[in-house]
Amino acid sequence: MNKKSELEALLFVVGDEGIGLDELSFLLSTKTAAVYDLIQELQKDYQENTASALNILEVGNHFVLTTKREFAPLLKKYAQSPLANRLSQAALETLAIIAYKQPITRIEVDEIRGVQSSGSVQKLVARQLVEEKGRVDGPGRAILYGTTTYFMDYFGLKGLEELPDIQSMESELEEELPLDLFFDRYQEELADAQVASNVYQEQQAQKKSEIEELKRDDPSRNDEAILTESLAEIEDDELTGFTSLSGNEEK
Repeated sequence: MNKKSELEALLFVVGDEGIGLDELSFLLSTKTAAVYDLIQELQKDYQENTASALNILEVGNHFVLTTKREFAPLLKKYAQSPLANRLSQAALETLAIIAYKQPITRIEVDEIRGVQSSGSVQKLVARQLVEEKGRVDGPGRAILYGTTTYFMDYFGLKGLEELPDIQSMESELEEELPLDLFFDRYQEELADAQVASNVYQEQQAQKKSEIEELKRDDPSRNDEAILTESLAEIEDDELTGFTSLSGNEEK
């Protein structure tokens, strides 16, 4: 793995947000001038390789990995294809986050979803469901995304206030599946275990009482070794009963 490959990987991962020279320099542990030379070399490789569809654009002080201009008709056809009309689960998750949290950056979407969302955001932009709503004031000037007028028309909404209320949906789910359902079941299991434990303790107490009675009625059996052995058996039974009740009995 060389620096040029690492550069290409970073450009791919950051997606349409792009990345600046300073950040690339930090991540690659290379001086900015050397990083810029690497970008030029990679761009030249793409241009000379007719089998490659990739290109690097310099937008402001950021570099973005894109496709070559000649592939625009094909990608437009893909975006409009009936086979691509159905959004993936990842795209739907991304769209929902943007709709409820807008304006929001792609990095913030990634943090909420826990996975990289660049491809989903790009597809939503191509489908005209989300659009750029400005940029963050600060380093990197990350793009802020929000829903489009087409999104409102598509879902039959007059305004964002008509989006389903999340708290209401959570309440409905709680009514359908009470949160204490599993707790009640657990309480029943504990009660059953307690009953079994009480019965077992009564049985052991009865055994001890019988041994003491035999000891009084038959002095010839008052042998310390026999008595110790009997008590040891009872203690073993108690240990076995405890592990059985706790669910740790060996099978």
